[in-house]
Order: sequence, then structure tokens, then C-alpha cells
Amino acid sequence: MDDDQLLRYSRHIMLKELGYPGQLRLLESRALIVGLGGLGSPAALYLAAAGVGHLVLADFDTVDASNLQRQIVHGTADIGRHKVDSAIDAVRGLNPEVGVRGLREHLDAEALMTEISAVDVVLDCTDNFVIRDTLNRLCVETGTPLVSGAAIRFDGQVSVFDPRRADSPCYRCLYPEGTDEDDTCSNRGILAPVVGIIGTIQATEALKLLAGMGELLCGRVLILDALRMEWRSIRLRRDPDCPICGGQNGAV
Repeated sequence: MDDDQLLRYSRHIMLKELGYPGQLRLLESRALIVGLGGLGSPAALYLAAAGVGHLVLADFDTVDASNLQRQIVHGTADIGRHKVDSAIDAVRGLNPEVGVRGLREHLDAEALMTEISAVDVVLDCTDNFVIRDTLNRLCVETGTPLVSGAAIRFDGQVSVFDPRRADSPCYRCLYPEGTDEDDTCSNRGILAPVVGIIGTIQATEALKLLAGMGELLCGRVLILDALRMEWRSIRLRRDPDCPICGGQNGAV
């Protein structure tokens, strides 16, 4: 790191759990963020601010006025632009040292496999359950850690699925029967800061994973009830009959 980087990341370097070696790991890391809405907005900004070396941002949608209530990576002037382009501008404005690349089109499984194989962590920030299932399956196949977040109305949840660990469940273990496609923010509403809270926790878990520090939310689901401002943590075990990860042995 040069002098400018030492200054920029000085508050990280002070942390004994992270320090200089951990910051170097972040600078050398690659992360894929799928979805640049309410969850992906804070996740992208915090990973960029923290110095994750290369970000791949994926979203095929454009910015709509209704997004601005919660999707803080976009501004009023971005209405009508691709969310990827708006997010790239915000990331570069925050930290021009971070390499960033955008994926603006629908990606089939083969294209997603290529992208996932090239990164160290995937952040699922979508509200599309078909995409969620696809990301989960491909992360299991490639052995890539997946940080999953979801939020609706006043509720949110976060978990980490790490197929490198023999004891790690996957997203399908949490939702074996799938989820209602109509159960989205567009149909049921969302309190703006809730997605910010959950997306920020996703960024925190991704940074911990990339830097190799702390205890991850692997095998646990953290659940927020923002109306009561209560948190719960529930254990999640790998389902031996899961069609996605049940036959996986994990990696050391």
C-alpha cells in the first residue's frame, strides 16, 4: 500500500482483527453483487469504501422514481439510466481505486457460472427467487461463498452460505419449497432503512469473509423485526436430503 492508501484505510488498519494484512486481502479480493436496489446499494458503497479491489455489479433494470425512497446508490438525476451505470458512477466517486465492472443484461446460468467462478464472494441482493435459486446452485457448484439478504415491509434477514465448509447449509436448505414470487417490496412495501440495515450487514459479512476475521453468519439466520426493533438468530443445519447441497462434502 502507498501513503494515500495507508491514510484512506487507516481506521481499518488500526483494528487488530483486520490490520495491514487484512486490508491487503481486501484490496486483492473480488466480489459480485447481484441486484443494485435497496440491498445492493449500501452493499456496493461499503465494499467500495472498504477497499475491496474489484467489484462486479449486476442488474438489468433501470432507475425508476419509486426506487429513490430506498435505493441510495441512485439519485434523481439517474432516473431512466441503467442501475449498473448509476452505481458504477457512485462507486467510482467514492473510491476511484476500486476496479468496477457492470453487467447490464439478463445472464443465463452459463454466463453466471463464469462470473461466479472468477470472484471470492457473491452477494445476493435480489428480490427474484428464480435468480436466488440459480445463484445458490452455482455457488454450491463452484464452492463460492454466498451472502444472502432479504427484506420486506418491516422485516429482514441475512445469512451466509459457504460451500467450502462441510457443515454449511445452502439457500435451498432454508427455503426447500421455494418462495412466493409475489412476496416482494413492489407488492407489499418496504420501510426504507430496513433494506439499508440488511444490505449493510451483508457488506459486513462479506468483508469478514474476505479478510478472514470473526465468526460468520454461516449456519445461522439473523432476523430483524424493525417494528419492535428486535433481533433473533436461529440455527440452520444442512439438510442431508437437500437436492442442491445434500450430496456435497464441502472443502477444507
